[in-house]
Amino acid sequence: MNDSNETLSTRFRRLINMGHDKAAEEETIAGIADGVGFQGAKLWILVLAIFTASLGLNTNSTAVIIGAMLISPLMGPIIGMGLGVGIYDFPLFKRAFRNYLVATLFSVTTATVYFLITPITEAQSELLARTSPTIYDVAIAICGGLAGIIALSSKSQRTGNVIPGVAIATALMPPLCTVGFGIATANWYYAAGALYLYLINTIFIALSTYVGVSFIMRFHKQTLIDKKRAKKVHRYITTIAVLTIVPSIFITIGIVQNTIYEQRVQQFIHEALNFENTQVLSHTVDYRNHDIRVVIYGEEVDSARIGEARRAMPAYRLKGSSLQVVQSRSGLKTGDVQSLIMSQSREKEKSAELLSIAENNTRKAEKNLSEYQEPESLAREILPELRILFPQVLSLSMALGTTASQADSTLTEEKEHLAIVRTEHPLQKANLSLLQEWLRKRTSYSELRIVVE
Repeated sequence: MNDSNETLSTRFRRLINMGHDKAAEEETIAGIADGVGFQGAKLWILVLAIFTASLGLNTNSTAVIIGAMLISPLMGPIIGMGLGVGIYDFPLFKRAFRNYLVATLFSVTTATVYFLITPITEAQSELLARTSPTIYDVAIAICGGLAGIIALSSKSQRTGNVIPGVAIATALMPPLCTVGFGIATANWYYAAGALYLYLINTIFIALSTYVGVSFIMRFHKQTLIDKKRAKKVHRYITTIAVLTIVPSIFITIGIVQNTIYEQRVQQFIHEALNFENTQVLSHTVDYRNHDIRVVIYGEEVDSARIGEARRAMPAYRLKGSSLQVVQSRSGLKTGDVQSLIMSQSREKEKSAELLSIAENNTRKAEKNLSEYQEPESLAREILPELRILFPQVLSLSMALGTTASQADSTLTEEKEHLAIVRTEHPLQKANLSLLQEWLRKRTSYSELRIVVE
């Protein structure tokens, strides 16, 4: 039995052992050191890759962004910094750091120039995704960095698709392009968020490289230093890592709490506000102030039933939240079509005609409900973008209503979209005009009335 266990243990160690595939250290170090430099063709490739990535972010093209990341040579100096610290080759670290600064400066400058001249100035979703880094970005950078150094140190994997995969997963270029966008548009919130994401990727790819060469691949040290200095180096690394990771943890906690709160609200609306002959058109949630605003459509719901729903909020872990219910009444009732279809079975001689009427009414009802539901989903979609552009915005409510007017005894009705924006404090006139213009362009509604509270 012991022999069997030893055999299994030996097989397992052989299975996870990377020594048999490890390339010569000198060869790996020389290859990484060669990729550290940034001049001539490599610098021009970087500039063109930045232009490509900026085009992809500007046109919201994921394929173009991925292509630009495959072109980019930005990984070289970052891995070089990690290797330099890992093997105590401080001249290599200094050279890699200088080239890293040069590459970063050229990248941001190139992106800024592009976004200054492009006619498309609206921030797309691909660009917005690079402005709020979280702890998950730290984990991606660590895993990607470890995979990269292991691949570069292996004979069989260094020519494979690992390094291109790491370049795509860690996404070094899009944040730099977003920094350029923030500078070009004077949106310092975008610039700061994207720069933080870029630093996260840089620091933790380099840190993973350091861990890989020191503890996994166990490279020999190029320079012997005393234990006191080695501890000092390790202390610096730990301090930088902790200072970088802490803000991302707080950002992640905020996002997770917001998501959980939104899920509770969704469940509450689905169960407690599911009144007969009504339809929930839209809802907005202000997580900061715990305000919930719901727009319902159909038969009028009395205040007693709404009060009952409010009293049920603690059961959904929404204690302390305020609920505002806005009712939008119309002649359409959700039970009308059902009643019409039921009558067909009692009047067989008119079944064909009534069935046709029912189908038409069903299509009209579905179209009507779809028109009223569309602003709700659109409001949820664009609220994060709106709050990034205007941080003072607390909530956004959108609905479709009917405007009635009478002239010369003629009554006319027109459908009109309404957007209600609640802000923390009054907007300046210039910002108010900018917000209204952005909402009209973003929603593409020809008739949009905007109310800012």
